[in-house]
Amino acid sequence: MYSSVVHLARANPFNAPHLQLVHDGLAGPRSDPTGPPGPPRRSRNLAAAAVEEYSCEYGSAKFYALCGFGGVLSCGLTHTAVVPLDLVKCRMQVDPQKYKGIFNGFSVTLKEDGFRGLAKGWAPTFIGYSLQGLCKFGFYEVFKVLYSNMLGEENAYLWRTSLYLAASASAEFFADIALAPMEAAKVRIQTQPGYANTLRDAAPKMYKEEGLKAFYKGVAPLWMRQIPYTMMKFACFERTVEALYKFVVPKPRSECSKPEQLVVTFVAGYIAGVFCAIVSHPADSVVSVLNKEKGSSASQVLKRLGFRGVWKGLFARIIMIGTLTALQWFIYDSVKVYFRLPRPPPPEMPESLKKKLGYTQ
Repeated sequence: MYSSVVHLARANPFNAPHLQLVHDGLAGPRSDPTGPPGPPRRSRNLAAAAVEEYSCEYGSAKFYALCGFGGVLSCGLTHTAVVPLDLVKCRMQVDPQKYKGIFNGFSVTLKEDGFRGLAKGWAPTFIGYSLQGLCKFGFYEVFKVLYSNMLGEENAYLWRTSLYLAASASAEFFADIALAPMEAAKVRIQTQPGYANTLRDAAPKMYKEEGLKAFYKGVAPLWMRQIPYTMMKFACFERTVEALYKFVVPKPRSECSKPEQLVVTFVAGYIAGVFCAIVSHPADSVVSVLNKEKGSSASQVLKRLGFRGVWKGLFARIIMIGTLTALQWFIYDSVKVYFRLPRPPPPEMPESLKKKLGYTQ
């Protein structure tokens, strides 16, 4: 088992050029082969792989299944936890005259519905985003391995950002199909007073009025919102982690404890979340209005809202998505640690590419 893990750790294209070059004395000027021998080289990644025993192999069916389970927990729990903020954000988007800001929105909601009113839509949120998390994180790992194998070791390293973008976009396509029905029910419950208070009331009523179309008419704008969001979420996170270990963290990842690594995960997740919120907010506004109204199309809603209208509720969404994304990555990485799943280090330049670039003899 150890030999297979070591082979994967060395051959994996998602590993770190700068750190390994520095540690092995390859980044600076080449030493004179006739001069005195330098300090012995150490392969930290190899040592880490040998010391830590994993519960499964990277890219195995068990690995993907547990990653999907991590996605269920990370998305389902976090989105449910911020339902009150999400409710106010949705109401600001669909009725800006009544809900003039985030604090005013909370005040009006508490006055009209009480504290219980802030929890409206928790059931479809939990179910919908748990299914989305299963597909988002599980399929991301699948597509990341699939596309890296298609590109080959060297190209997977050189084009790693594009690989992250492609893998996350592919995963989110399927994740949104799983999310769409529950998202439609959630928005109806939260933004149409008197329509329904629970998922059990809303779902049959929606089906009776519009059939299956009621649950999937928002899937196209959901793709518009979620695919750019997820591409930013994964690519920005991956590159931010790489940058933090390279420029901020004072020691290599292999020397960091598990809690220290999880702190880096949380910080990188929050940074990625801020950018996610900005990129996906216009489409989020369209989805909120579209799921509230009957018979409207995405283009009609977008035209009616205008440029200023689609940015309503951005501040609330930045707070929500920044916190949400940081917690999601923290929970997801914690699940990997708990189940002892392989967690490849930041990208490392393959040996063959080092030779081509002249870093090794």
